[in-house]
Amino acid sequence: MMKTREQMLSALKDAYRQRFGCAPETVARVNAGSGSNRRYIRLSSAAGSAVATVGTVKAENRAFLHMSRHLAAQGLNVPAILYASGDGMCYLQQDLGDLSLAGVLARERTSGGYSAAAKALLADVVGTLADIQYKGARGMDWSVCYPSESFDRRMVEWDLSYFKYCFLKLTRFEIDEPALQDDFDALAGRLLSVPCDCFMYRDFQSRNVMIYDGTPYFIDYQGARRGPAHYDLVSFLWQARMGYSAALKARLTDVYLDALSAYKDVDREAFRQELKHFALFRTLQVLGAYGYRGLHEGKGHFLQSIPAAIGNLKQLAAELKGDYPYIYKMARSLAADPALMKVPQLEEGVLTVEVCSFSFKKGMPKDFSGNGGGYVFDVRGLNNPGRYEQYSHSTGLDADVIEFIETDGGAEEYLAQLYPIAEKHVARYVERGFSHLMFSFGCTGGQHRSVYCAHALAGHLAELFPEVRVIERHLRLPGYMEGVVR
Repeated sequence: MMKTREQMLSALKDAYRQRFGCAPETVARVNAGSGSNRRYIRLSSAAGSAVATVGTVKAENRAFLHMSRHLAAQGLNVPAILYASGDGMCYLQQDLGDLSLAGVLARERTSGGYSAAAKALLADVVGTLADIQYKGARGMDWSVCYPSESFDRRMVEWDLSYFKYCFLKLTRFEIDEPALQDDFDALAGRLLSVPCDCFMYRDFQSRNVMIYDGTPYFIDYQGARRGPAHYDLVSFLWQARMGYSAALKARLTDVYLDALSAYKDVDREAFRQELKHFALFRTLQVLGAYGYRGLHEGKGHFLQSIPAAIGNLKQLAAELKGDYPYIYKMARSLAADPALMKVPQLEEGVLTVEVCSFSFKKGMPKDFSGNGGGYVFDVRGLNNPGRYEQYSHSTGLDADVIEFIETDGGAEEYLAQLYPIAEKHVARYVERGFSHLMFSFGCTGGQHRSVYCAHALAGHLAELFPEVRVIERHLRLPGYMEGVVR
């Protein structure tokens, strides 16, 4: 007889007690921010913390547990498995904290793109991908993979159908069925001509890379299987909402190819050409997911990603229009649809969190919701970059000011105390079905400290609560008066 979730949680608490020598003092739900039905709970005490996981599909849990142990044996950075129940429905894993690569990138993004520190971290992660793929393939028991052992025609057809039925049909796009199928057949043939010789992570993206003690660790690979190397690289580089420039994609591709050359001979130009076809395929698959989770289930986080994904599709289809003429025509039509390309206002009942920066000299932000303004934090106690001439033309979004504030400004300790307050308040507002909450940061000029803190909190909340609409607004910075939606 299958145990209830309460019974599984009780077993996990017992496992925690055996591991750490005491009962957990805190039991808190972890918002994983994915489409999965798995439930994550952080168990913690003065002795340490661990993440308890309650799954819903035994075969999927089995795949994750086997792969975790296998990858760890290959010397790769994955969470250690501390306990697994006999029935395979729940397990206890190492707690890697809450800071994902996506969260770091949100903090490190500047008005001109990503900071040098962010690009270095991206290069580190992409360079490690080849290790995961080829060390992970060594001695791997592919029979445990769920739901499929390899990247094969069936998987390709499933994902293309996912796009067709869960995105195109839901947008009521008028489909030329034979023309679309011709392009699907051509794309499948091209993809399946590439050797399946590595551990294909399947969902290699910035939310699944945790930064633990300054080092990247990798999670959520339970859908992995034997496949081509290209798939994971495009999953990472063509994430719709990350907005990597063409130059940055090319640079990171070179980093990856350098790492890949340690495992196999690579024709770099041929690989780059093949990569475009995989990027097109992955974009179609992602739009299927956004259509199902957003257009069908009404989840705003996925709806907000649709315009950027269509933008990717249009660009890729233009580069490959000779190979897939109907997909090119379709992509142009989708990109010309104002209803699809407008970042939507989320459905009624979804919490909107406004995070603002302002100058105390100029006055506090107006609360247009009528709810009273929420929290106001005074960050004038932090060391002020505005006192130094070299920072006079920079803002809290720029790399030089960020480095100053994080090194000498005292922001890390300040935000570490603030984040738990904000998290608990947002979680409570979500639970009670409230529609609006505001966090405002004030400093002397509204240019450096308040901007940095507001940007950091907005990124933190957007990462932790993907179902929440987070608007970042900086009253002194051009272009931010209307608010940046995360």
